Amino acid sequence: MIRRTGPLLAAALLSAALLTSCTSDTPSDGPSAPAGSASPSQDGGGDAEFFTQAEYEQQIALTRETPEGPEDRPWEQMLRPEMADTSQYAVEGDDVHLCFSNAGVFNPWRQVGLRTMEAEVALHEQITEFTVVDAEGQDDKQISDIQELSNQDCDALIVSPNTTATLTPAIEEACGRLPVIVFDRGVNTDCPVTFIHPIGGYAYGAAAADFLVENVAEGGNVLALRISPGVDVLENRWSAAELAFEEAGLTVADVEFTDGDPAVTKSIVTDAIQRHGGIDGVWMDSGATSVAAIEAFEDAGEEVPPITGEDQQDFLQAWDERDLTAVAPTYPTFQWRTPVIAALRVLAGEEVPVEWRLPQPTITQDTLADYLSEDMPPLHYAMCGCEGMPGYPQDWGGE
Repeated sequence: MIRRTGPLLAAALLSAALLTSCTSDTPSDGPSAPAGSASPSQDGGGDAEFFTQAEYEQQIALTRETPEGPEDRPWEQMLRPEMADTSQYAVEGDDVHLCFSNAGVFNPWRQVGLRTMEAEVALHEQITEFTVVDAEGQDDKQISDIQELSNQDCDALIVSPNTTATLTPAIEEACGRLPVIVFDRGVNTDCPVTFIHPIGGYAYGAAAADFLVENVAEGGNVLALRISPGVDVLENRWSAAELAFEEAGLTVADVEFTDGDPAVTKSIVTDAIQRHGGIDGVWMDSGATSVAAIEAFEDAGEEVPPITGEDQQDFLQAWDERDLTAVAPTYPTFQWRTPVIAALRVLAGEEVPVEWRLPQPTITQDTLADYLSEDMPPLHYAMCGCEGMPGYPQDWGGE
């Protein structure tokens, strides 16, 4: 039984509406709601404040490694795992009450993720109750949610934190009551049994930048489109890109913030084309407005230059239909399956990684056809790992 509390039911209905009716001109992310966010580093982005050399080097190295685990189930794979003994959390019986404190469902990435998590829960008959509480992007509400769930009969608590530092004390308190699994965004404590996340922002930013380095001539003008400043994972993405562009001799013509707004994106691209006499490549720290950028070039009568996006269907379809030179780094929504699997392993007393690093695939021209689906809505994220799950594609807004 899935039990949702508070306004989450309304959010779920909104999710369905978004997935079935949104077009490429519909903003998917606001300034405080990137497509996803991994473990915030303590340093972060486009300057020294937001950059950690050791973490950058580790993430780049991880992109070259083969993960452990089943080849056809990347949400169960792990990179450099250091396993934790969870025997102290083992419970008897087959009736599991799993609880989830969610930062929110404020963009399509999170909506696809939550639907995928619910489908994963449905695969395990021992989970007889699944309580989901939505924080609506508010720290104070999530703190209250975590405290309330910790005092219920939950066997394990999954948390996707809204922010890092503010949520840390609440999670530390919860760790003293039951096993806690954190995913997507991190916290400043090692008390959770496991922290689940893809490789990270440096790897994403570097994948997009390296593609442009390969496809834009030295000295070419690159337009960098960002959602908002000060968001750790987005700053990490940009810092990795900035390094690559500097080393390759590409010129960053402009770095502009779009607030995830397609209209703003079009205006920025149009202005950049006029001021610089053309743009040779477009780098994006999130794919939310990639189609708007494409349309801006078309409206100006310009050929679309090499461009980066993400695994949203609207971008993948535009890439395919227009025969673009493009690439799509991902922050895969299949990660929403992993916390459920981890919770069940913990409650069975089985080992799990202390830090469960998941692979972070990049969609290239060679793999585009594998993720392109004309039957899915524009804002569906292709890297959901949900294609073989019961209810697919209809429950994800598809036909």
